[in-house]
Amino acid sequence: MTLAIQLGIIVGYLMLALVVGLVAYRVSERTAEDFYLASRTFGTIVLLFTTFATLLSAFTFFAGPNIAYHEGPEWVLVMGLMDGIIFAILWYVIGYKQWLLGQRYDYVTLGEMLGDRFASRELRGLVAGVSLLWLFPYVMLQQVGAGTALEALTEGAVPYAVGAGLITAFMILYVVVAGMRGIAWTDTLQGAFMLVTTWVAMIWVLAVVGGPGAATAALEAEAAHHLALGSDHYTVQWMLSTAIVIGFGVAMFPQVNQRFFAAGSRTVLKRSFTLWPILCVLLFVPAFMLGAWGRGLDVTVPEGGNVLPVILAEFTPVWFAALVIAGAMAAMMSSSDSMLLSGSSYFTRDLYRPFVDRTLTDRREDLLARVGVVIFATAAFGASLLNPATLFELGDAAFSGFAQLALPVLVALYWRKTTRAGITAGILASQLFYLASLFVPAVPGSYAGWTAGLVGMGIGLVVTVGASLLTSPAAEERRSIYFDELGAD
Repeated sequence: MTLAIQLGIIVGYLMLALVVGLVAYRVSERTAEDFYLASRTFGTIVLLFTTFATLLSAFTFFAGPNIAYHEGPEWVLVMGLMDGIIFAILWYVIGYKQWLLGQRYDYVTLGEMLGDRFASRELRGLVAGVSLLWLFPYVMLQQVGAGTALEALTEGAVPYAVGAGLITAFMILYVVVAGMRGIAWTDTLQGAFMLVTTWVAMIWVLAVVGGPGAATAALEAEAAHHLALGSDHYTVQWMLSTAIVIGFGVAMFPQVNQRFFAAGSRTVLKRSFTLWPILCVLLFVPAFMLGAWGRGLDVTVPEGGNVLPVILAEFTPVWFAALVIAGAMAAMMSSSDSMLLSGSSYFTRDLYRPFVDRTLTDRREDLLARVGVVIFATAAFGASLLNPATLFELGDAAFSGFAQLALPVLVALYWRKTTRAGITAGILASQLFYLASLFVPAVPGSYAGWTAGLVGMGIGLVVTVGASLLTSPAAEERRSIYFDELGAD
């Protein structure tokens, strides 16, 4: 009976999302721009919550509470406060200029925007290739999170592979049908739903255990060091490195970066980034504090398991725990469906069109994009079955990989002297360094406490500027479009 209730709630929630997607499909235009960007019509609430829900992933709901459980609640400062502020600033500095450029030149992807400025399909392909490389493990992370969550919630009745497969099949169906418009509509519902249920979950658990004072006292008795700021894990260098890398990485995530193009007006864009830090704090505080308090509660978290489903199963009714996990799975899907959509656009517009078929029509591109979603999701599912790394390791690698793009892009947007050779060298140097830090034992993963991801960003900045100073712009570069031609706006 318990299993039937759990699965009924989860499947019911998924079906509700599918209905919204079908409605969106009926009102959508059959064009690539509408499929990718909902014809650039988002208002403040939709843009804010679709960006928010797109980032509510397995990393947020499982990896984050797990870190707080094992290492202490300072994770709230990293993700909830510092990251919220850093990304809000980048939303203005990078996102607003991208929006201006998108309005004038109809750009859909970051690669299009850079390739046009530097007159280089190779640069366009490089940006797309790097983005797809790091997008793959992050899509995989959602499938791993969904599989482990369902397995834990049902106590093994739904095996990991079945849970991951369920989420993959639904994502494929939903993205192919709904496109960006449907994704944004469900994101808005899911974002609001997760805010409410996460706060209710925290209040419910605290009420059962005797309030925040009792929960904190239990935490102190079990792990007193969790109540002191800083530790061997939470060093100043690590916290700053992680916050900066995640903040800059988020700005380069395809599914987030493309939303910079989708705002209906500059007012919408500005209101959204102003409200962003508030929204982050409102979600991350209850989610991560539940993980931290869980260390002092009498719960058993299996090796490699996630603390949040265990706490909910122990201290809340079956139906509510299933509702929260269904919401968390929906949040994972709102990340994954956006990633699949963006990954498809990067493939069709930045790889297939310039390198395979330059005469690709809009209708054919729309069809190819939907086929690309199926292939990408299926490949990620296959990889998720091969004993992947932990959720934090997968997420951290993706954030840091995307962060390597941020400073070369920022320099190109604001420094007129950036050359094609400079930005290409900067992207390649930082990416190769960071990949080496992951896969070459001789390359350290940290430097005096600063992570390789942050060091790689510095390398990318120095190489971009240095190579630009040492090289001349190619004759066909369109240097004015980021500056003089944009001035009229």
